[in-house]
Amino acid sequence: MNRELNIIIAGGKTGGHLFPGIAIAQALEQLVRKTGVDTAHRALINILFVGTNAKFETNTLKKYRYAHKAIFSKPVKGGNIFYKAFAAAVILISLIQSMIIIKNFKPDFILGVGGFSSFAVILTAWIFRIENAIQEQNAFPGITNRVLSKFTKTIFTSFKNTNGFINNPKVKFVGNPVRKDVEVKFKNQINLKNYDSDKFTILVTGGSQGAASINNAFIDAVKLMKKAQLNSNNIDPNDINYGRFDPSQCNIIHQTGVRDEAPIIKKYKNLKIDATAKAFFHDMPVLQTIADLVITRAGAGIISELSIKGVPAILIPFPHAADDHQTFNAKALKEQGAAIMIHDKDLNGQILKQTMEDLIQNRQKLKSIGNKLKQLAMPDADKKIASYILKTGLT
Repeated sequence: MNRELNIIIAGGKTGGHLFPGIAIAQALEQLVRKTGVDTAHRALINILFVGTNAKFETNTLKKYRYAHKAIFSKPVKGGNIFYKAFAAAVILISLIQSMIIIKNFKPDFILGVGGFSSFAVILTAWIFRIENAIQEQNAFPGITNRVLSKFTKTIFTSFKNTNGFINNPKVKFVGNPVRKDVEVKFKNQINLKNYDSDKFTILVTGGSQGAASINNAFIDAVKLMKKAQLNSNNIDPNDINYGRFDPSQCNIIHQTGVRDEAPIIKKYKNLKIDATAKAFFHDMPVLQTIADLVITRAGAGIISELSIKGVPAILIPFPHAADDHQTFNAKALKEQGAAIMIHDKDLNGQILKQTMEDLIQNRQKLKSIGNKLKQLAMPDADKKIASYILKTGLT
């Protein structure tokens, strides 16, 4: 390569779309370094993220030091006729913005990673005949990628049997790219309350925004466990309510979301449990490496991260996700024995308590779930997509 290569990664707003894009950007930079493309330490690859002005997106890309431009975008699904007319106008505006960005940046390749902001950018790439591809993280594609699949010649998928894309000749099944965080000593990465590496560690997370149903059910489960422990001398050990596991004797790491942070911390204090509860952990991949069990939503991003590490999980799909795609994700793993799934409508303290105790007491089952999940991992997804981009973008 004797010229600069310009790459646009379009989409974002949520971690599920944004983090795979970051992983691919990191892989692109790594491949360029390995192949000696950065002659005299001058980077010959320029990466620009195009998405929204959502605070999460802009702050995350700033942390990873990637250039970013925002376009105006809104969902077009649902709403009355007036909203749809407004959404159509938004598409026109975002198309014009995309054309201006593309004209100035002159990309050799454009990758869409989902989210409404990727629609106009990929469509513009198609209009200008710029090489492009889309990357779908979920077992059930979002409406943006379902539409864009008609305008691109390559579709990268995370699940082998992605709904609607089965037997599609455009599909390349590569897995879901996972970002690489700088590995440093854990004690310097995050401060956990009374963390003991010899104790069983439970990681609870409802995603970057938190999940009230998971937060409440877990606290209720802990209460039931504590109550059973206090009364265990008077209870038949075979009784379903018998406290087989003392939550005070484990590490609990709980990502609550901003809204629930204060009340959840207060509840742990009242229960006299030294849990580490915070609205958001910036180093979730590090926490996953020390977790023995994760209780989480079923977004494609966290599923991919857990599969690479082989961490067993109880998946509770977000029932209001677009097209219920999280349920499709969780079912795909449950059917292969690679995860436990609880529907959000069925979730309560008693169900979660029984499910956790079953896994904690049956370590062989816990290990088996983790092993099966790890067998599904595709850790080179980022490199495969990056290699395709470099090869195609240079032709």
